[in-house]
Amino acid sequence: MVDISDKAITKRTAVASACVKLPEVVRNEFANGEIQTKKGSVIDTAIIAGTMAAKKTHELIPFCHPLGLDSCKISIDFNDTGDLVILCEVAIEHKTGVEMEALTGATVAALTVYDMCKSLSHEIEISDIHLQKKTGGKRTVG
Repeated sequence: MVDISDKAITKRTAVASACVKLPEVVRNEFANGEIQTKKGSVIDTAIIAGTMAAKKTHELIPFCHPLGLDSCKISIDFNDTGDLVILCEVAIEHKTGVEMEALTGATVAALTVYDMCKSLSHEIEISDIHLQKKTGGKRTVG
């Protein structure tokens, strides 16, 4: 891991996103902003999975510092084309940033949607995973 002992503690935030492109057969199953599959509630489960993943990023990516996040908020909404847009917003007061936690949360939420909907179609696509915003530390993004 990178030595962060000389860094100052500051408020750090990160927002990452992912897009889940859904085929028509999957879109048709959504009602009132949610879909129920044999595995349960898709969006609710994806939010929980993404939050858990953000909290465990250091267990998944070898050189990430273990962090006790102050906040992790995941939203999943439909865009104009009927695809799901996942946003993961993470915040902490620490010596290191949380962009990997935000990216991990958004990605695992997207993977969870895929896993829960694959019985309907394997034509689901996950795309556009990227860091939208980062504050605190040396550099700001977005």
